[in-house]
Parts: sequence; C-alpha cells; structure tokens
Amino acid sequence: MLAIVCPGQGSQTPGFLAPWLELDGVRDQLTALGNAAGHDLVAHGTESDAETIKDTAVAQPLIVAAGLVTAAALFPSPDDLSGTGAVVAGHSVGELTATALAGVITDEQAISLVATRGRAMAQASAATPTGMAAVLGGDPEEVLATLEGHGLTPANINGAGQVVAAGTLEQVAALREAPPAKARVIPLQVAGAFHTHHMAPAVEALAAAAADVTPAAPRVRLLSNADGATVDDGPDALDRLVRQVSNPVRWDQCMETMLALGVTGLLELAPAGTLVGLAKRAMPGVETLAVKTPDDLEAARTLVEAHRS
Repeated sequence: MLAIVCPGQGSQTPGFLAPWLELDGVRDQLTALGNAAGHDLVAHGTESDAETIKDTAVAQPLIVAAGLVTAAALFPSPDDLSGTGAVVAGHSVGELTATALAGVITDEQAISLVATRGRAMAQASAATPTGMAAVLGGDPEEVLATLEGHGLTPANINGAGQVVAAGTLEQVAALREAPPAKARVIPLQVAGAFHTHHMAPAVEALAAAAADVTPAAPRVRLLSNADGATVDDGPDALDRLVRQVSNPVRWDQCMETMLALGVTGLLELAPAGTLVGLAKRAMPGVETLAVKTPDDLEAARTLVEAHRS
C-alpha cells in the first residue's frame, strides 16, 4: 500500500518551485492558484527571499500550491490517484493539500481556504508574541511533563522522538533554559504558536470561509491530523480542517495508522523532505521518496507502481 503525504509550514525554501515551471502547464496552474489566493505564487516560488516566504500569509498558500502542482504532475486525473489505492495525509497546513487530493474539496477551494487560514493565523500571531520550538529526544513522558510545567502546548507530536512545543516567547525561552533531560530544544522560524488556543481567532475566520464550501466524500482514504483516524465523511473532514488550527497535530498517530493499514511505500510531495525524515525513523521497512524536483518524478512513478494496492 502507498501513502502520499503533504508537508507543512517551514518546508519551503527560496526558489524551490523554479524547476517545476519547466513542465508544461505548471506556470498556468500556479498562476491560477495564485490568483485564487491573492498572491503571485510564481514569483514567491521562484524569486522571493527566505524572509518573504517565511511570512505565514505567503508560506501557507505556497506550500499547498506546491503539493497540488506535484500531484498533478504525478496523477494528471483524479482517477489516476484513486486507482492506486493510496492513503493520503498532510501535516498541519499540508492537510489542506491532502483533503484536496482526496476529492473532498477542489484545488481552488483548498487554495482559497488556505489563503484565509494563512492571513488569519498571521493576524492571530501578531496579537500576542508567541513561538514554537522542536524538542528532540528525551523520555516522551518527561518531555510532555516538562512542557506542561512551562505552560507550553505540545502542538505537534511528530513521532520519531520529536515534539514541537508552542506558547509565549517567554515560555519558549524558559524551556530552552530548562529543557527535559537528554533532549535538545531548537527554536523554529515560525510567526506564532500554531495549533494552540492562541489561534482561536483564526479558527473563527476559517470556519466562516468553510461555511461556503460543500465538501464531497473522500475518493481515497484520508487520515486526520487530530488522531490519525480515517475520515469517511466530507463535512467531518472539513470540520477537522477548521478545528486543526487551534488543536495539536498528531502526526505520530497518522504514521501508526499507516503502519496498521500495511503501508509499504511513502511518497512526500514538494516541498519534500521533512516527513520522509520522520518516516525513516518511525516506519522502518517502508520505502520512502521525497519528490523535490521534476527529476524525481520517474522514481516516484516507479514507487507508485511498486506499492499500488
């Protein structure tokens, strides 16, 4: 069985979409998605500097668009993807990409929703100085207890010995000064405490935008960030996307579900690398591939055929 996964914020790098524009139709696709998002995604994906594409309002539409472009190159029609018998999942904002791939929402709806999400999360982040830090290693229970002691939220429980803590800048600083035993704390270059109560205003904004969307039932198996469960119902999938903004991402449970389903191959869409890294540590024996440029497409098609179910 094949898993197709979509990365979250922080995976983008300057110029990462430039090679994709050499493929027929990609510039037009990216231009259309950018128009729907209210951003020049062609420029942001090829010319903008690191500081510009770190902006939450820019980064989120850019990442979702990149995943949609990559998927279209691999699977020109929806039937091409559903015929693989794959399971799809996305980390944080990548869940919007995955939900579009599953056919619950259209590409245009996904990019419109993510534009609202990015703007609203940027505004919520500006209201209170907050941040995030990755905690690598340490005893899992001790890590969670230490975060609770500092008043921090385990915003991403990623598996493979990685938890992302989120809270005020003072709380993050206190964690760096007094980390869990045998753990490293690495501050993340994000604008705020995503997937915590600090994002409540963004939930309201996204819920209002989602009210205009009529979702369909998933065409392929879709896993939820909330608990790793399979989502069979379109309205439930959309509701989970909205609530996810202020709730923790349980990528560890998504990977556990993939293993339980018998996943043997995992393919990460652009901007790829982070989720493959987690899978290599937490899903031993599963063949992985990060699709970073069009040069990876031939290997990706080979992987898809090898793990088709």
